Order: sequence, then structure tokens, then C-alpha cells
Amino acid sequence: MNVLVVGNGAREHAIAWKLSQSPSVCHIYVAPGNAGTHFIATNVPIGAEDIAALIDFASNNAIDLTVVGPEAPLAAGIVDSFTASGLPAFGPSQAAARIEGSKSFAKTLMADCSIPTAASETFTDFEQASAYLATCSIPIVIKADGLAAGKGVTVAQTREQAQDAIRESMLDRAFGDAGDHVLIEECLEGQEVSVFAFVDGEYVSPMVAACDYKRVGDDDIGPNTGGMGSFSPPLPHHWNADIEALVRASIMEPVTKGLIDIGCPYRGILYLGMMHTEEGPKVVEFNCRLGDPETQVILPRLKSDLAENLHATAHGQLRDTQIEWDDRACVGVVAASGGYPAAYSTGYPIEGITEIDYEAIVFHAGTKLQDDEIVTAGGRVLTVSALGDTHEQARVRAYDGINRITFKDGFHRTDIAKH
Repeated sequence: MNVLVVGNGAREHAIAWKLSQSPSVCHIYVAPGNAGTHFIATNVPIGAEDIAALIDFASNNAIDLTVVGPEAPLAAGIVDSFTASGLPAFGPSQAAARIEGSKSFAKTLMADCSIPTAASETFTDFEQASAYLATCSIPIVIKADGLAAGKGVTVAQTREQAQDAIRESMLDRAFGDAGDHVLIEECLEGQEVSVFAFVDGEYVSPMVAACDYKRVGDDDIGPNTGGMGSFSPPLPHHWNADIEALVRASIMEPVTKGLIDIGCPYRGILYLGMMHTEEGPKVVEFNCRLGDPETQVILPRLKSDLAENLHATAHGQLRDTQIEWDDRACVGVVAASGGYPAAYSTGYPIEGITEIDYEAIVFHAGTKLQDDEIVTAGGRVLTVSALGDTHEQARVRAYDGINRITFKDGFHRTDIAKH
């Protein structure tokens, strides 16, 4: 197969890296890619949301499968457009991608399917939302309904913070149209776990789980980010065979059937953000793609052929394909630009990548080639991931790797997978 991967982050680098190990893959293209994908694939200067140009490229370059990484083009209907052009693509339809693109849609679907989740109310009027907020217990969660690049959720510890979040979304329109509808949601307590499964419309594959770190600083201090690191699998008391069976029966299979029942069967990676509460697993959110930084710790654990898994999912033949996960642990640590997630500078040379030994893998995110030199080009710059027989062994290997890499003002958390 000739495969086109859409996106430019560490998630897409990890996908291309895993695809490069498949004997069924002939050539990999990444649009637009980054400095890391340059060395294992052909970067194509087309943006992830330029659907028409991506279709032209796939048509003219004998692309057998297009794999869409980010959520925005999925929500915009890229898979529908590729399908209409006779081009196979991996990912859900625009209608099915609403499970991430509209939190109110997901809440309605969960209610109809009796899926456990946080209680919430949706508002389109600022005054009504404010009046309802006055009746709520604190802490409370405020969510912009649509896609907001991971920045539309506030876990408010005070009523004032909650009110500010509603105002920012509905009046200041900080998230554009995504904030026209706002959810005010019960704050769940427990361990959050990211759960992933291939879904081919009807069949839900064996699942894999990870835990990520969203806040910028050690001990979960500071603002939320796109993710500062992760590890997989979660500790056994948060993810084991019994919990997986419960999640399958009470969440993943019911939501898959629910999407069939409303006429939009789901094909792609279904990502469940789950809170392991005292009452059992509850849904925080669904996403319609692989997560970042979780992809960087789950794909190294995938023992089966990713290209075959993707192809079978896209064609509704997942039951006939083996999906097997390595029992070893994997830890990933993100290196970020100074100032992230607020303002930061880029263009700084990155040193030490070639000093990483075979036990660690560098997945590029915000990087680019400039005069044959790898330089920073984003807030989250790269992830160093490593496998180990235990979480601690994987953690030591990942930190040994990331401590060899330097760039001006770069930083990383020091407590990823520290139990």
C-alpha cells in the first residue's frame, strides 16, 4: 500500500513510524509532516484541513489508504469527501465525528444509550447559564460545545472561575462558534484513563488504555496543555481485565450500537476519556481519533500490523484481523518550548536527538528542518518514549533519553509515571 498520513504532530509521526514497520506498506506520505516524518516518509506541503488538495494528491499518487490524525478535518467531513471521490480513508464520517465535535450531541447519545456519564445541562443563553450556575455545587466543569483545540474546558474551583469561563466562551467568543453552546457539567472525581479501540462500524476491538498529564507543571500545577506526557498501561487498580469488560459492556459497545441506530455507524479509532469513580467507570468525553500524547505510548505497544488493522477497520473487516498489545509498559515525556502553553518563541536548534540510544524513541511534534538543521517550531516540541518490563524501567529509559536533548528555554515535567 501507498499510505497518506494527514497531520503534523507527534501523533502523526508515531503513526508513520508504526506504518513503516509494516511489510504491506510501500511508501508513506505525510501532509504536512514535520522534521521527524521527513526521515521516514515523504512530507507533502498540504495543510491537514485543505481537503480538496489532499484529495487531488491522493488521486494523483495512487494512495491506497489515507489516515487522518487530527480531529478538525474529521469534523469537517474529510472521510466523506474521500469516500465520495472513491478514495479509502481511515476515520469516522462527519456525522459520526460529532461524538467529539459536539459535546451536547455526545451527551444526548449517551443518555439515549444509558451510558454512565457526568450530569450536565447545555445552554445557548448567557443569562440562563449564569442563573443555572448559581444553583450548582463547586467545583464544576464548563465546556465549550464544539472543537476548541483542547482549550475549551475549565474545571472551576470557584463560582467566579466558572462565571468567567462562561463569559469567555459565550460573550467574548474566545473559541468562536465552538462556544455558542456551553455545557455546565458535574465534576467527576477519580483517576482519568484514556481508552482506545478500533471500531469498524459494528465490532469493537480489544482495547488499550493509557494515562496522560494535562497540566504544565510537576504535581499537576499550572494551566492545562495538550499533554505533557503519558504512560501505558494504567496501574492495575485503574485498568484490568474486569474493568475492560465492564467498559466494553457498559460504554463502548452501547455507544457503537447507538451510532448505528441513528444512521451514522462509526469506523475509526474511538477514544474514550473515562473517569474511574467510586461508582464505576463514567464517560468524561469521547474523541474521534487517537490522542496525543497517548499515541506515543500505545503504538510502541502494538504488536500487530497497524496497516492491516487500519485497512480492515476502514473496510468493515476488523473481526478477521489480529490486534495484539505488548504486556510491557511504555512511558512518554514531552519536551516543550519555554512559555508554553502561553506565548513562546521558536526557531531554536535542537541538540542531542542523535544521542538517543535504541531503548528510546523520539517522536517529533513542533519541529522543522531549517538549512538541514532540526529547529523548534511549536509549543510541544517532541516526545521521548521508551518501553520497559516495568513502568519504572520504562520511565528511567524515557528520562535518560529526554535529558540528552536540549534547546533554548526547553523544559519538561519530571514526574511522568512517577508512582
